[in-house]
Amino acid sequence: MNNLTVHTVATAPEESKAQLEASQKAFGYIPNLHAVLAGAPGLLAAYKSLHGLFADSSFDKDELTVVWQTINVEHECHYCVPAHTAIAHMMKVDGAITEALRNGTALPSEKLQVLHDTTLAIVRSRGHLTPAEKEAFFAVGYEERQLLEIILGLSQKVISNYVNHLAETPVDEPFQKFAWSKS
Repeated sequence: MNNLTVHTVATAPEESKAQLEASQKAFGYIPNLHAVLAGAPGLLAAYKSLHGLFADSSFDKDELTVVWQTINVEHECHYCVPAHTAIAHMMKVDGAITEALRNGTALPSEKLQVLHDTTLAIVRSRGHLTPAEKEAFFAVGYEERQLLEIILGLSQKVISNYVNHLAETPVDEPFQKFAWSKS
């Protein structure tokens, strides 16, 4: 078995069926990521919970996008980069932010650039920031809460990015126009 199962409500474990039905109701279809996560009901529940918690964090829509996409791009997630590009469009995030993140170019503000740099440093160093990296983060107006909330976003993205690598999750049709691969 090379790829993991992309479940339907009919094929999913019993404990995942209601969660998939909720995804169908919320999105009008079952995202393939949710369909794969359904193979482990607790993982699907954890992902959905983390998504909701991070979306309700103290970050605004631009900052959420910076954290999500920084991690997605660093992890080279073929599914999440296009998915979060579509989500950013739906959230009305400035296209300059999304394109900078997808293409590895400078962000349009110092504060967002520092958020990106800090998120990337956390991912690459597995949480071992230098005093200078922390100081730069706090100097642009972020607080301890936001530093900790990056870890919340990272927790969500580790689940989706790693599962998508294992499953080779097919990109959903609404996200295909935002296809991405590392340059």
